[in-house]
Amino acid sequence: MEVVHLLRAVTVELGLHSARFANRNGMHPTDVRALIALMDASRAGEEMTAGRLGAVLGLNSAGTTALVDRLERAGHVRRVRGEADRRRVVIEVDEKAVELGWAFFGPLIGRSVELLRGYDERELAAIKGFLEGVREAAAEEG
Repeated sequence: MEVVHLLRAVTVELGLHSARFANRNGMHPTDVRALIALMDASRAGEEMTAGRLGAVLGLNSAGTTALVDRLERAGHVRRVRGEADRRRVVIEVDEKAVELGWAFFGPLIGRSVELLRGYDERELAAIKGFLEGVREAAAEEG
């Protein structure tokens, strides 16, 4: 149980860190979650529509529209035509938002990467497997 309690503590600290970022930048915590979801989709080479973003965040259509409008007004995202289907409107993160995120989260990411360098491939596979399992279990509970 010690590892489970430690994971809970890490989750709380990461949530607080994210809330500090949101607060310092005049954002709602859901705005930060949206930007993360958009960056994850981009990294995976996937287009993110407003409908898909809303589903990922658990928001209804009106809430998603308000969220995207707010992020667009702030210059964090833009609506563009889809690559595969030009009729679709997809949401993309603006590079300025990525830079803003790196300025705040970069040191934490750097420290995390440094910590991971201390583990061999077998240990990293175990850590990855554990974290994926916990993420899947949390998603199933939701």
